[in-house]
Amino acid sequence: MYLFGASGHGKVIADIAAANDIKIKAFIDQDVTKNECYGFPVLNNLPDDKEKLIISIGNNLIRKKIAEQIKSEMGTLIHPKSIISASVNIEEGTVIMGGVVINADTAIGKHCIINTNASVDHDCVVEDFVHISPNSALAGGVEVGEGSQIGIGASVIQGIKIGKWCVIGAGAVIINDVPDYSVVVGNPGRIIKKNFI
Repeated sequence: MYLFGASGHGKVIADIAAANDIKIKAFIDQDVTKNECYGFPVLNNLPDDKEKLIISIGNNLIRKKIAEQIKSEMGTLIHPKSIISASVNIEEGTVIMGGVVINADTAIGKHCIINTNASVDHDCVVEDFVHISPNSALAGGVEVGEGSQIGIGASVIQGIKIGKWCVIGAGAVIINDVPDYSVVVGNPGRIIKKNFI
């Protein structure tokens, strides 16, 4: 497997691969000054072989742009110390970190990050390129639109719909639906601006 993005987030993904006995051949990064990351070589171009790839970049918009350019087969990595219901559907390119719990009949889209100790309860829908940050919690039936980020330690009550490309601030408590492109902070969460990409 290759990891596209030689950075701190890539190191965490490399550890998940190691925990699954998956060999990382190299990182790939467009920064020509990088030649090593976390003990692995860094290549500046995609190799021609058929190995799967994970985009190991935390920024949701950059991850989407790269995914649209790369035609390689994408992998999925799930930390062995996560708890995931057998009824959960996880799409390609997604990474699930250690300590994560994902409950029954949840759908996780492409190229998502479900980060350390996050909790995603039953019947949630998490669309493509979403980042659920460490220690955040989605109650049952929550929907999170494409490209949105749920900040570290944020909580979302049941049945809430969060639009696309939203930013939910660290520790926010979301008790109302959130429209597209909103930046929300506080307890209870309030919109402080729009975040047009």
